[in-house]
Amino acid sequence: MEEIFVRRSIREFSNKKVESDKVEEILRAGMQAPTAGNQRAYKFVVIENKEVLKKLSNLSLYAAPIEKCSVAIVVLKDENVARFPENLEQDLGAVAENMLLEAVYLELGAVWLGVSPLSERMDFVVDVLKLQKGEVPYCVIPIGYPGENQSNRFIDRYDEKKIRYIK
Repeated sequence: MEEIFVRRSIREFSNKKVESDKVEEILRAGMQAPTAGNQRAYKFVVIENKEVLKKLSNLSLYAAPIEKCSVAIVVLKDENVARFPENLEQDLGAVAENMLLEAVYLELGAVWLGVSPLSERMDFVVDVLKLQKGEVPYCVIPIGYPGENQSNRFIDRYDEKKIRYIK
């Protein structure tokens, strides 16, 4: 699967708008991720509103790409339906990675901006988006067409020193 090997964190985007069908495909990819006991304890907030994107770009020192993207998707833990809350971080990690890979497949760029478990970031997102009780921000994924100096490309990160075999 080429997308795994060429995916990069894209932080600069062109002005071209991401088509709604591509956004839906990214959401579908996220929802195909495995979750503990098939609990699917996630929700998504899709943001295209430039004012809200600008506010969210103040999330952290690393959140500037949010202001320049075409669309951002906030991945939420849905604690209201979680049957295995101890597995939510793992579940949503798989959800986010599926979304990032689908963005590459669709010739888009994206970057994973962590929110959870940092309480100041979580509180910030809750406040900006007026989230409901039990909707806990996990990450923000700004998405767009890569900017001029950005691209998804292969960088070999294989390092056999990080592997130990037990035979």
